Amino acid sequence: MVMEKDQRRLKAQDGRAATGYYALCAVSGMLSAGTTHLAITPLDVLKVNMQVNPVKYYSIYSCFTTLLREQGPSAFWRGWAGKFFGYGAQGGCRFGLYEYFKTLYSNVLVDSNRSFIFFMSSASAEVFANLALCPFEAVKVRVQAQPHFAKGLADGFPKVYRTEGFLGFYRGLVPLWGRNLPFSMVMFSTFEHSVDFLYCNVIKRRKEDCSKAQQLGVTCLAGYTAGSVGSFISNPADNIVASLYSKKADSLILAVRKIGFSNLFTRSLPIRIMLVGPVVTLQWLFYDTIKVLSGLPTSGEVRTDVKVDGADKVNEVR
Repeated sequence: MVMEKDQRRLKAQDGRAATGYYALCAVSGMLSAGTTHLAITPLDVLKVNMQVNPVKYYSIYSCFTTLLREQGPSAFWRGWAGKFFGYGAQGGCRFGLYEYFKTLYSNVLVDSNRSFIFFMSSASAEVFANLALCPFEAVKVRVQAQPHFAKGLADGFPKVYRTEGFLGFYRGLVPLWGRNLPFSMVMFSTFEHSVDFLYCNVIKRRKEDCSKAQQLGVTCLAGYTAGSVGSFISNPADNIVASLYSKKADSLILAVRKIGFSNLFTRSLPIRIMLVGPVVTLQWLFYDTIKVLSGLPTSGEVRTDVKVDGADKVNEVR
């Protein structure tokens, strides 16, 4: 009986520790995503207007000068609240649930390929992350692309609900999943493999033998690689989301036809890479900095080959 009680107590302690870890990851993801997206709001305003009105805003320079002349400097901060709160909610779900699902799938799918675990974990987390983001994104795109629609979240939310009902907030959920699911899957997998590559082939030292500054440097390099690759993969769906929310098209098929297949991949891609690469890098940096300050290791799995009794074995270092 005493042994059973001790075992139950240990399991309860482990459960509380795990819950605390996932909660910290969620809060770290929320803060890192919310603040970084808030900082690049002006670039996002340019991107959305170039996607919605490609004839009028045919380049980054023309978009910047036209908006500045017609709407003034304040135009570049339209939708800031939607960026901060919406992407904060998405970041909390994305990072916190990714860590949860990675542990869950690692325990259930013991012999599965690690890339498959990364894909499954990030996809599962992103489903919930986009449910949290979608209402904010619906209001943000309208505020940025339609200057007379609303001033921000405070008047934008009730106006969307009044004119389109609850479903108006989730008008672009499917293309949002189409944009963010591939992005998240590629981003997390690329990050994990980049961290492993940098430690094993560039630094050639175990993670715990590196200083915190070196570990955060690896986080930045892996984060930028992950963001750049993910932005290209998800660019077509990003154009479709902007078209649907700004009512340039009434359905997914019409949006694709109106934009054009080749334009799905090329329209606003340079500014999106400029936007997404640094943002993802800063997100990972802020995220891992908070973890380090909390006494946790930086993110990413590292595999090192170790010789044991003449046989090659693989150790995982978190």
